[in-house]
Amino acid sequence: MKYLIIKYLVTAGIVVLVSELAKRSDKLGALVAALPTVTILTLIWLFVEKQADSKIASHAYYTFWYVLPTLPMFLCFPYLLPKLGFWLALGAAGMLTIVMFFMTAILLKPFGVELF
Repeated sequence: MKYLIIKYLVTAGIVVLVSELAKRSDKLGALVAALPTVTILTLIWLFVEKQADSKIASHAYYTFWYVLPTLPMFLCFPYLLPKLGFWLALGAAGMLTIVMFFMTAILLKPFGVELF
């Protein structure tokens, strides 16, 4: 139980750190947010929890492919924000990400990358 509490506190602490940095500096907050901190933490937690190397490697591999369809969101959201407001722009960017995810999965399937 102690381990689980530490895991939650460290993970939440990083999210809070990024949001606090972003309040002070757009660029620094974005830089830290762009770092694969969640993925690195996940890989560490999987290793500490004695998961198989193949499972850890697989997680890193699929993370790469799942990141690609999220990238257009980071261009779409700032473009739509002044036009639609926060919630609609966020929703539209989220929908774009879902569409891009399915398109990526369909495009990669012939190359042996199964995302579904």
